[in-house]
Amino acid sequence: MKFTKFMGLVSGTALLMTTAIGSAHARDQIQIVGSSTVFPFSTSVAEQFGQKTSFKTPVVESTGSGGGMKLFCSGVGEGSPDITNASRRIKENEFKLCLENGVTPVEVQIGFDGIVLANAKQGPDLSITRQQIFLALAKEIPDASGKMIANPYKTWADVDPSLPNIKIEVLGPPPTSGTRDAFAEIALEGGAAKIATLAALKKSDKNAFKKIAHAIREDGAYVEAGENDNLIIQKLEANSNAFGVFGFSFLDQNGDKVKGATVNGVEPEFENIAAGDYDISRSLYFYVKKEHVGVIPGIEEFVTEFTDEDTWGEEGYLADKGLIPLPDDERETIAESAVAMTPMSF
Repeated sequence: MKFTKFMGLVSGTALLMTTAIGSAHARDQIQIVGSSTVFPFSTSVAEQFGQKTSFKTPVVESTGSGGGMKLFCSGVGEGSPDITNASRRIKENEFKLCLENGVTPVEVQIGFDGIVLANAKQGPDLSITRQQIFLALAKEIPDASGKMIANPYKTWADVDPSLPNIKIEVLGPPPTSGTRDAFAEIALEGGAAKIATLAALKKSDKNAFKKIAHAIREDGAYVEAGENDNLIIQKLEANSNAFGVFGFSFLDQNGDKVKGATVNGVEPEFENIAAGDYDISRSLYFYVKKEHVGVIPGIEEFVTEFTDEDTWGEEGYLADKGLIPLPDDERETIAESAVAMTPMSF
């Protein structure tokens, strides 16, 4: 069932309570939407859950973090998803929308992930800084006098002579993606803050600074390639001079096809992200709709499976998929809160 087809999501707890009391048509399969980055992790847990328990295997759909939040927060009832995955934390306006529509989110942070700038194995090597990433991809950059101008750079070498003398062409996610949000906040903002005039602007007017830092080029240097990271991998194989932006897990799973750029001299590798040495990394989450717990069968058990040490721990099967585990004490605390279905506060 594609949740994107539902324009009139069922809202209000009355119908849900009717379902809980004994509707013969109650949905008996967990429905999950959200982040394309968390999708492979969630799918792995869903498959294990379906094999190990008497519940049906949950349906997992990749809609992007923003799209998933919109569906998740639209209301309660069988026509709305039970869980949404996210490659960034829920935003304040999304949290308010959930509450307005009778949805109580339970937040579960599952681990870390790095965001990589990668290209085909046969393509040029790239060693870059966050400042150079900003200068290559920002819609506007400051000139020598500090005045903002349309980005004039055509090649990576235009940004810095140490970079490859090839056309700037980056395939990345659209604005609905959590990866895009995190890339803008961590890589582009981090790079913009290294430029003196923009660092000063950040101190005097944070909103103006953020607007500049998050505005990505629209002249073809950055190409919105959708939410399907596997499609980006295919396009990179076809064009060895292009680079793609996606989560470390996809680099890890496609290491025979693509390679990641070093950022500030650090390779995008599991150990470096876990140690906090890789500059472009973020937290990953899923959110449970508390109103559906006890109504849609298996939600509590699914959360228990996801937060089991054999799943998300250092030796768990998700680590083999590229998930960077949380520290031991954090996993224990989060698992207790998740299993107890403790509502989040913002």
